[in-house]
Amino acid sequence: MKKNVIITTILVLFMSTTFAQNKTKNEYIQLETNKNGTGPMFEIEFQKGKEFYYPLFVFWIEDLEGNYIQTLYVSQSIATGVFNYGKVKDDKWVKEGKRRPAALPYWAHKRGVKAKDGLFIPTPDEPIADAYTGETPQSNFILTTRADQELPEKFNVLFEINQSWDWNEYWTNNKYPEDEDYKTSSQPALIYSTSIDLNSDIQDYSFELIGHSHYSGKTGSIYKDLTTITTAKEIVNKTTLSIKK
Repeated sequence: MKKNVIITTILVLFMSTTFAQNKTKNEYIQLETNKNGTGPMFEIEFQKGKEFYYPLFVFWIEDLEGNYIQTLYVSQSIATGVFNYGKVKDDKWVKEGKRRPAALPYWAHKRGVKAKDGLFIPTPDEPIADAYTGETPQSNFILTTRADQELPEKFNVLFEINQSWDWNEYWTNNKYPEDEDYKTSSQPALIYSTSIDLNSDIQDYSFELIGHSHYSGKTGSIYKDLTTITTAKEIVNKTTLSIKK
């Protein structure tokens, strides 16, 4: 009798563990971009933090000198030049057709494509190709993506994220009353980075927070002082990149 109880207990624990693992895996939204690329394949796993609420984000590649190489994924509203969910009304997001230069300015300036109005944000007439974009996932996700072509032996992959209306005691809603772009950005976009070595035995890399962008997107500068950033640090729990052979 005692033996049967032990076996049953082990079986229940095994089934519970297996179910928990499958459930966790199933909770991830699967994304795929640039499937026709001929360069290295990456799998990026994003785990949301407790302050995650409709952020916009972008992943891209740079060389070790900080020169932009290519975008891997960018939220659709940025890629098309129209921010579809820019207002909160009755506690719900509603559409607002307006470009947001403060959304992801570090990437935008690095990309270096200036529209006719002087902004570095794509326009409906000159959007980013569909191969590099998609709807912004609202939960944990796994992004499978490829480089356009072969890459240098060593390079950096960066990740920028921004969430509107996340005010704090420093980044208040009246800090820059004359700056319309700041009013929807609140705490500025955060920038994460990881350094890749294709000849290394390392296959899994973690992104580290390295700074924040300009509060209204007027420059492509990075600011290393993060002492004024609070809840924005909790949008992301963990982001990792794996090289797929």
